[in-house]
Amino acid sequence: MKENLIGVDIGGTKCAVTYGYKDGAILELLDEDRFATTTVNETITAIIGSVEKMIAKHTLTKDGIAALGISCGGPLDSQKGLIMSPPNLPGWDGIAIVDIIQKHFGIRTGLQNDANACALAEWKCGAGRGANNMVFMTFGTGLGAGLILNGKLYTGANDNAGELGRIRLAEYGPVGYGKAGSFEGFCSGAGISQIARMLIMEKNQMGIAVSWCKPEELESLTAQKVAEEAFKGDGLALKIFDISSEKLGEGLSVIIDVLNPEMIVIGGIYTRCRALMEPRMQEIISRETLCSAAKVCSVLPSELGEQIGAYSALSVAADLLTKNI
Repeated sequence: MKENLIGVDIGGTKCAVTYGYKDGAILELLDEDRFATTTVNETITAIIGSVEKMIAKHTLTKDGIAALGISCGGPLDSQKGLIMSPPNLPGWDGIAIVDIIQKHFGIRTGLQNDANACALAEWKCGAGRGANNMVFMTFGTGLGAGLILNGKLYTGANDNAGELGRIRLAEYGPVGYGKAGSFEGFCSGAGISQIARMLIMEKNQMGIAVSWCKPEELESLTAQKVAEEAFKGDGLALKIFDISSEKLGEGLSVIIDVLNPEMIVIGGIYTRCRALMEPRMQEIISRETLCSAAKVCSVLPSELGEQIGAYSALSVAADLLTKNI
């Protein structure tokens, strides 16, 4: 039986409202509306207006929508439906978004942080299909993660499960999650840029110019630029990715040994740069991880790619249907 779903993805610069349906194990995306994130009140008004337009456009009724899911960057309280001052959403301090939306529409509503929502999406619609124990990692500007354990999303005692980016992999190193040498410091877009700046600065101080990054361009250097040069075969760029890949292998080894998942699905930079990272990553996993645990765990790129955001909030709505609340 098809069950209509609405998704709301709240981002730091843009929001999206999606419409789709769940039919057994199938989750189908049918439509999407995007708009800018502005002030708290303006954005909530825009979300409500967009949901109303989506309902009217597809000649739905509020009673005919089984659930509405909201995906948003943390911190948040998914049990109480509160957005709790995310760094990319200034002013969103203790906003009872679930209560606001649920009261307005009378539709069962749920909230999850964006990493958990993406984990649900990849588990139900992407590379994680069929897994009972799966870890999803964002590997974008930062490093977020969502955990599917024993066939359910695991959020921990107060929604802090999956903060894998805070694992310390070295005493010193690039900073991520406010911690030097962290997993996020080594394995994120911001972290790769930090590694690149450090190595290029070493070259410059020895009087060696780096053709693809002038000294005045150092502060604006991006991971994308480093990847472009690595794919061209530049030795320094390849070394930068080798450092990140080695630490990715070390971090994944901890996850494999502790959680024993069947799958680890990685999005963002890893999906785009798998050819650069996988060989070194797998070498480290083979060296560091329990053989029996490594043997049953596949490390895969995200299947949903750029569509993962569109599916994430719908997946939160679909997950609500499995809960007897």
